[in-house]
Amino acid sequence: GFIVTCVSVFLRLVSKLLSGVILATISFYPVNQTLSELCKFCDIQVTTCAGKGICNVDCGITSICPNDDDVQTNMIKKKDDNVTFDTVCHNPAQKLYGLVLEDYNNSKCMMKERKGMGSQFFICSCSEDECNENIHFNSSKSFPSSDEDLQVIPVILVSLVPLLVVAVVVITFFYFYRVYCQRHRPRVDLSEDCPILIDKEGSDSSSTHANNLNHNTELLPIELDVQVGKGRFAEVYKAKLKQGSSVSEEQGFETVAVKIFSYEEYASWKNEKEIFSDADLRHENVLHFLTAEERKMHNQYWLITAYQPRGNLQEYLTHHIINWHELWLLGSSLACGVAHLHSDHTSCGRYKVPIAHRDIKSSNILVKSDLTCCLCDFGLALRLDNALSVDELANSGQVGTARYMAPEVLESRINLENIESFKQADVYSMALVLWEIISRCSAIGEVKEYKPPFGNLREHPCVESMKDSVLRDRGRPEIPNILLTDHICAPLLPLQGIQMVCASIEDCWDHDPEARLTAQCVAERFDDFEDLDKLSDCSDSEEKIPEEILVVDEK
Repeated sequence: GFIVTCVSVFLRLVSKLLSGVILATISFYPVNQTLSELCKFCDIQVTTCAGKGICNVDCGITSICPNDDDVQTNMIKKKDDNVTFDTVCHNPAQKLYGLVLEDYNNSKCMMKERKGMGSQFFICSCSEDECNENIHFNSSKSFPSSDEDLQVIPVILVSLVPLLVVAVVVITFFYFYRVYCQRHRPRVDLSEDCPILIDKEGSDSSSTHANNLNHNTELLPIELDVQVGKGRFAEVYKAKLKQGSSVSEEQGFETVAVKIFSYEEYASWKNEKEIFSDADLRHENVLHFLTAEERKMHNQYWLITAYQPRGNLQEYLTHHIINWHELWLLGSSLACGVAHLHSDHTSCGRYKVPIAHRDIKSSNILVKSDLTCCLCDFGLALRLDNALSVDELANSGQVGTARYMAPEVLESRINLENIESFKQADVYSMALVLWEIISRCSAIGEVKEYKPPFGNLREHPCVESMKDSVLRDRGRPEIPNILLTDHICAPLLPLQGIQMVCASIEDCWDHDPEARLTAQCVAERFDDFEDLDKLSDCSDSEEKIPEEILVVDEK
């Protein structure tokens, strides 16, 4: 009986102990679930959340996330005017709609916009009990409604329409004002660098108004007359330009010059046309350009310019002996023309691209009716644009006429790093032309028959022959020593002018390019003797030069 009693007591104790464990386990498990995994849970539903501040999810269902690793996730989608809300539990280790959950350890559900979902899409996640009951927006408003968008459009239109109307009125006013000015402004001479008012008979050539013709599609009615020149690339003709059929034959034509290039010389024609077409090239000492035409029917390319009846300078010097006044006109105008080409601005102060002629010689200089010079033949000219590279300058090659080539050009050693080198080569050539002019001036005494520079060489010397004379022998044309002549048929001032010109010539053909004068400097030297152009060539008194001034400049 004692043993049975002991067993009964032991069984009752074990039963109570197991009941306590079971009750403890049962009571602990639900409490733990409630504290860590409770969340608001709703299927997709329409929401009134405006996307700003704090919104309540308006969900009355509290649920337990099935997995311990799940976090509470809220999503809002806006497409057109429809805004939907969705709440789920999701494992952050896995993607949701292709997105990785971020900041899920927050105590608040902070909404962030995510791109690439085909509509406005906001998502947030958090990991505390029912933390998804309220959602928070950082911005004041994340998705404006379509009605509000439409309300903004009238505001923009009201703001812009007045400005647009004002702009149209201003543009229209300036357009009609410009048309009015063009119709009523006086005619100007486009051959000058700056507009200068002229009368109908003040033009050096009667073809000035050909510049105003619109003949981009129609060829000018031109009748060729006689050939007046021929060069390596083209032939030059005197021609007649008919201005209107209503004018009689005697009065309805104007004289022009037509430079005709063959089909093979298109590149030379194109280069000269582009040089001439630059409005900043216009100058009284540059040939007046009218237009360029393609005569495809005859496979020819034409340049039409003003006609200068006195011909080129070489021809003029061959047939005329000049006095000091004429020397000053020819020399100063030549220097002014070259200075204008080389300058980087016009006389008005407007920027222009400098130009190197690269073939200055007496046959490429025309004599105008007032005995001033104008430069022509720009087939080898080069625009000295600072944007040109050394390779582009090098591709221009050794060009020009051998007789007038500077030493560095003959030697093909021109400094391509400095565009001033091309100007210095032009100045050397200009010095030879000035020598031609002074050699035919009666103010030096006895005038010999015209000869070109280095006249002891054959008519068209080659580069090698010129190298021997200019580089090896350092030869230059002989400058006449007027102080040793028996008779000087000019007073003292022309004598000083001749000395100035001779000194300038020597400075311009210096073997060192850097030591040469600029064309602008030569032009200024001529200006210093402007008063001498009033003096006649010979005085009847045959005035002798005082002995005290007979000092020869050894240079």
